[in-house]
Amino acid sequence: MDTVNIMKYSVLFFDSGIGGLSVCQETLKQNHNIIPLYLFDNLHFPYGIQPDDVVINTVVDLIAKFTSRIHVDLVVIACNTASTVALEQVRKAVDIPIVGVVPAIKPASAITKNGVIGLLATPATIRRKYTMDLIANFASDKTVLKIGTSELVEIAERKMIGLPYDEQIISHVLHEWVEGDVRPDTVILGCTHFPHLCSEIQKVLPSVTLVDSGDAIARRVKFLLTELANNHISTDTSVAETEPTAYCTDVRKLNSDLISGFKKFGFCELKLFE
Repeated sequence: MDTVNIMKYSVLFFDSGIGGLSVCQETLKQNHNIIPLYLFDNLHFPYGIQPDDVVINTVVDLIAKFTSRIHVDLVVIACNTASTVALEQVRKAVDIPIVGVVPAIKPASAITKNGVIGLLATPATIRRKYTMDLIANFASDKTVLKIGTSELVEIAERKMIGLPYDEQIISHVLHEWVEGDVRPDTVILGCTHFPHLCSEIQKVLPSVTLVDSGDAIARRVKFLLTELANNHISTDTSVAETEPTAYCTDVRKLNSDLISGFKKFGFCELKLFE
């Protein structure tokens, strides 16, 4: 009998906003044995414009506190910015499996036909040494063009909760890949917010192939949950959620659109975590 198919595991998805729901959705498609928990740090949103030390300290503190109070079997840091700067620190602070989301440089390098890759991410992810190392290790023979934007993060948040947004901003952000002499045929969506804008990005760049990390993360989660099942490993903390539940860090930024948006994604409740 396949134990992983009959046991339920609590998986925490963490982001500064609600973009990480793209990773959550993809993971749930491939893993039907998960009770998803979602913690978003809207108090410090967006992480892409925050100093590194603020992101590191905040991410480590929140995930450590959450997993000490609430039963969690595995954590997905569903944020490229947080993963590229704080992943190792979180792993040192928390004694459960931690999965990070990093730009899909390797698969994009394998897919590109013209050898030109576009990396669309937050300004913070673009400048990270971690990102530069990925490019050096997996795309050293390719031309990698980079656009760092926080504007598209805001647009994705608005779209996801049904608020109006200006598609012209997307065209403006991507204009150099439309009009430049060197144009990518493959674009990495290096922020978990950006898969929510696939259709809008594809309108601006109709001939490119879009790549993100969602599938790879889902497969990694499946592998780790199988290991947990085979080894009969489970955490033991004081509170266990039995329904999909979301948490935020600032109730002042909540509104009815955001609350209803989470319900559309299958979350039963939205709570304050402090």
